[in-house]
Amino acid sequence: MPTILLIDDNALIRANTAELLKLAGYAVLVAENGQLGVALALETRPDLVVCDIMMPVLDGYGVLQIFNQNERLAGVPFIFLTAKTERADLRRGMELGADDYLTKPFNKAELLSAIGGRLARFRHLRPDYDLQAGGWCEFLADARVVGQLDGLAQQQKGHAFRKKQDIFQAGDEPLRAYLVRSGRVKTLHNTAAGKELITEFYGPGEFFGYLPLFDGTPHSDTAVTVEDTELVYLPQADFMALLLRNPDVSQQFIRLLAGRVRARELQLVGMAYASLRRRVADALLHLHARADADPAAGITITRENLSALVGTPPESLSRTLNEFRQEGLVELTPGNVRLLHPDQLRRGKW
Repeated sequence: MPTILLIDDNALIRANTAELLKLAGYAVLVAENGQLGVALALETRPDLVVCDIMMPVLDGYGVLQIFNQNERLAGVPFIFLTAKTERADLRRGMELGADDYLTKPFNKAELLSAIGGRLARFRHLRPDYDLQAGGWCEFLADARVVGQLDGLAQQQKGHAFRKKQDIFQAGDEPLRAYLVRSGRVKTLHNTAAGKELITEFYGPGEFFGYLPLFDGTPHSDTAVTVEDTELVYLPQADFMALLLRNPDVSQQFIRLLAGRVRARELQLVGMAYASLRRRVADALLHLHARADADPAAGITITRENLSALVGTPPESLSRTLNEFRQEGLVELTPGNVRLLHPDQLRRGKW
């Protein structure tokens, strides 16, 4: 049941409107001025606010400004309810981020239609999306609606890349974030000696290429398709607006960012201090956990790519994989590694 916060200093209008909303199936919080309304919202985050403008203590504009500046309340749909109809007042409310504007007197149908439409349009982003099962489309649709980014819908067109085709190279200016719709992508660094070090693989439903957008620096790595791949572009302007305009969207990308940074740190520490067997085991466990399909089916990867991920010559990798095979930890077939005992690999002290 959606919760509506109604803020109005007119006792009769407040009582009649609250009764109407309750009859329509909404839970209703009521406040007689803006200050009390904000206090109620901080206790119970509403799904939508209906707020008068001209009120004592704190007017409607002040309430909306507080909502916009408060991390917990930002992004809540906001409808102004007022007797003022001058164009300047309408414009000021919209510039502050109001989602709709109803003038008194209003009829019941107008109010319920405005509330229903805004609640449908401003669905909050869910905490988790099954991106690999097509949830990327839901995420982009919800993010576009919550962030009010109409242009983002036009960017959901897929862009096809052939196997081993560069998407961007180290030193390129960052123009967009990327989402893998199908296929796989690897990001890599080339050392001064010409060796390739893979930093990560990305499969269906995963974002990449967004780190440089945060600080405006060039790409520090190169992105190359591992197989035929289809990508969705999120242009830089839309991506940054998406992050800045709604905390729910921001939290999604912050989780993605934190996960990538943590994985990169562990990879670098492992390459510096861990034994080869430990590094190979950790790389296999990482790929196993992120397998696109059933992890029991194995990890599809070439020896060259796996050695570049571990940071060791292919000959050393093959020797270590054969040791794991002889110990009954993995099963090896051309282009595939299946983990037979992941827990033993994880607990191994090498």
